Amino acid sequence: MAVIDVAGFVADLKDHAVDHGFHVHDERHFVETYSLRQAWEVDLHPEEDCDGPLDLHLALEVDPRVLLSFEDLVLDLDGDGEPPDLHSFPVHFTWALPPLAASPDLLVLATDLAGVGGTELPLEVSAIDSFGSVTDPSERTVGIVANIEVSLAKVYQGEGTLLCDVLDRCLAVSEYLLERSAGWLDRS
Repeated sequence: MAVIDVAGFVADLKDHAVDHGFHVHDERHFVETYSLRQAWEVDLHPEEDCDGPLDLHLALEVDPRVLLSFEDLVLDLDGDGEPPDLHSFPVHFTWALPPLAASPDLLVLATDLAGVGGTELPLEVSAIDSFGSVTDPSERTVGIVANIEVSLAKVYQGEGTLLCDVLDRCLAVSEYLLERSAGWLDRS
């Protein structure tokens, strides 16, 4: 029997995201048959902007070797001991907007978002310019990504507020992007 119910953790994470002002649209679960690596993907966005241009994609990756190593530590513990905090799951948050007609200055955007995300949610900002054909103007897509580690020891101990600060920061980043996206998407 597994010491961590990963599917239950993902279900709790989705409920927790709803409690923090998000609306969950979709969930996917993938299992690689050879290595048994797993990935959960959840699509969500701020609750008040259901039809808006912003999407937030949450992805949780589970390496079975890490999970088994953590389980070995837990099984070797005395009855009421706590496992050492040596193992974690990577969680990725990716914000997506449609191609922007008036792209923001990336340095200013990265600096502003660093203040919104803080140290709890370090953000990476990038852009891709695409050309449909040689004669077409470029279309810029801005990408914002945050990568955090979730402690398996804290998941095992059932800490309910494990991602509260992160989800609050995700909502703040989403609201920041939504407030400015109308100007970036305007083609006039």
